[in-house]
Amino acid sequence: MVQKSVTTKESKRTEGYISKIVPRTVLRVRQDIAKWKMALQQADNVLYPRRVRLQYLYKDILLDALLSSQLDNRCMITKSSPFSLCKDGELDVESSRLCRELPWFTELIGHIIDSQFFGTTLVEFITDTNSGLKPVLLPRQNIVPVSGMLLLDETDTSGIDFRNAKEYGTWLLEFGNPDEYGRLNKAVPHVLFKRFAQSCWSELCEIYGIPPRVMKTNTQDTAMLNRAEQMMSDMGAAAWFIIDENESFDFAKGADTNGDVYSNLIRFCNNELSMLITGAIIGQDTKNGNESKEKVSVGQLMRLAEADKRYVEGYMNTVVLPALFKIGMLPEGLKFDYDPQENTDELYTRTIGFMQYMDVDPDWVKTKFGIEVTGIKQTGGSGANFQQAPA
Repeated sequence: MVQKSVTTKESKRTEGYISKIVPRTVLRVRQDIAKWKMALQQADNVLYPRRVRLQYLYKDILLDALLSSQLDNRCMITKSSPFSLCKDGELDVESSRLCRELPWFTELIGHIIDSQFFGTTLVEFITDTNSGLKPVLLPRQNIVPVSGMLLLDETDTSGIDFRNAKEYGTWLLEFGNPDEYGRLNKAVPHVLFKRFAQSCWSELCEIYGIPPRVMKTNTQDTAMLNRAEQMMSDMGAAAWFIIDENESFDFAKGADTNGDVYSNLIRFCNNELSMLITGAIIGQDTKNGNESKEKVSVGQLMRLAEADKRYVEGYMNTVVLPALFKIGMLPEGLKFDYDPQENTDELYTRTIGFMQYMDVDPDWVKTKFGIEVTGIKQTGGSGANFQQAPA
């Protein structure tokens, strides 16, 4: 479907603040707890609060496979859930169909959910060459949520007061609590400690798997020394060194370990990340896991997803839909609601329970559970009571 064009209620906006922001090269440096503390101090600064380092740190920790997968698992539940737009209690079929078919509408829902994890999120609408509307995420490192400033350059000390801009609430939308740093702030130390444990464990594997080689020779003889170097190089890529035949070398005695200490730290960090994002450890504990535990864990995740839906509904009804009406894309008075989700397993159990007391419509059974009912089976006892299926 071709996206609906923006009408003349508001003028078109082909260029936004995103085109004025100065891009900066991202420095890929090793992150540690000290840099995290410095990022928090920068964000806590009373005179010039900045979240530049903190947002870059968030992007860096998202390279962690488990953290990114947990975020995707939680967000995709809400992004893939069916929704409807209603007006005066009646379903607006055309508006609902339009929003479901817009590829960027799901993307906008994702930005709203991300505001819980990244902090304040600023999205602006612009129109493309075909007069189609699309949302653009403004760089979070250029936003100063406390003062409501949008920095065109992340190193500036002043910028645009976006909350008092004429586009605010129409072309410029804000999501998230400006006083919070986002839940990813709590994930930073666990990802950093996990990386440390992985690095140490890899070094341990290298030492135990391919121990360094030592050669003794007369280091004062250049020919013998060159020959020794060539020999050690030809024997492989493992670490090696040459000492004089009159010298001695001993390995320091360290703690005997097969890596359990690193494995336990990595497992602890993974568990903490899972608890933070999904509220439970799902599918990770293969040693102590069981079916009932997994069901409880999935149920906890679904409760968090329901909370995400309420979060999205709030911003849709108070921020997004009024803005789309002002732009001229949707009619006034629409309400965004997620379709209620039925627990078919529980419904089936209850249906079986009262079948012996009440008549059940076969068409309803087929619609709900996909079971084709052709009639009543004679068992000689009190069986299920179905209404006679039509011939």
